[in-house]
Amino acid sequence: MFDWITNLIDSMGAFGVALLMFLENVFPPIPSELIMPLAGFNAARNTMSLPLVIAAGSIGSLAGAYLWYWIGRRIGFERLCKLSRKHGRWLSVSPEEFDRANDWFDRHGGGAVLIGRLIPTVRTFISVPAGVRRMPRAFFLGLSAIGTVAWTAFLTLAGYWLEGGYEAVSAWLDPVSTIVVVGLIGTYLWRVATYNRRVSDYDEEKQGAEQS
Repeated sequence: MFDWITNLIDSMGAFGVALLMFLENVFPPIPSELIMPLAGFNAARNTMSLPLVIAAGSIGSLAGAYLWYWIGRRIGFERLCKLSRKHGRWLSVSPEEFDRANDWFDRHGGGAVLIGRLIPTVRTFISVPAGVRRMPRAFFLGLSAIGTVAWTAFLTLAGYWLEGGYEAVSAWLDPVSTIVVVGLIGTYLWRVATYNRRVSDYDEEKQGAEQS
């Protein structure tokens, strides 16, 4: 699995890194914690330049963040939650994720966009309340860019610095990366299978909170 992912990134180049990071933000098939270190690993082997890898990963991630911002701005929170109830099963997106991101934004304001880009799961959906509240586009992109570049650079450099021990690293990363991907697929299938129950539990919990 380790060699397969690194070969995929190597064959697709910077575009592949950007595409994977975009998809990771829209519908996370493989987490950035796996994509960018392996891209950095390839950069250390002179298949791509390090600045290009960081730029490509950051651009792809920021494009995904902006897509969610645009969706929140155009559709609105309530309509987005209703759409996720009807069509969110296969994207594994429920109203609970949007509500959690909304609460995070309420507590931290604009700083939630900056900090949220560094936190798994929150990183994907924090753009929605920013769009719903119509945070100025330039301000949103600026905060998102700072958090995104910092996180992407950190992960890329981690993989870059590991290149010297390729044999040792690949020996333990290969089974680890396989387990991660299998785990992600298993988690996705579980979320799809339990989608209705989770939404129902969330509705009951929210209704109880409103009544109390």
